[in-house]
Amino acid sequence: MVLDVSRYRNKVRKNTPRFNMVPFIDVVFTILIFLMVTSSFGAADQTQSASGKPQVTQSSGTSEYYLVPVAGLKKVTVNGQDMSSYIRNGAIAVHTRVIDEGEIIIRSKAGEIIITTPAGFPINKAVSIPTQ
Repeated sequence: MVLDVSRYRNKVRKNTPRFNMVPFIDVVFTILIFLMVTSSFGAADQTQSASGKPQVTQSSGTSEYYLVPVAGLKKVTVNGQDMSSYIRNGAIAVHTRVIDEGEIIIRSKAGEIIITTPAGFPINKAVSIPTQ
């Protein structure tokens, strides 16, 4: 018995795989509709402000200062005044009122924190040396 290899080879070359796109598109749209129906697009959670800062009611503990650690922290500026001497172990303690009402910009690549205090808040109370 002789095998006809050339005939089989020609049959394999001509037999190209086919992909039916109609069922694929149906499945993709069904998954898309399912995800849109089950997702919620409501307003953001009201427990956080638009800036991402926690509300005062979310603060746990009675501390007047909260620790802000930044890897490689080298410089802290409060209203343009250098307060880098307050840094201990790559962290600084920031007053709760400054966190809630002021502005804190953290530039982790530069190892820098820029703090703007609320109006009338003393600069020397805005940050403190961490006590850990």
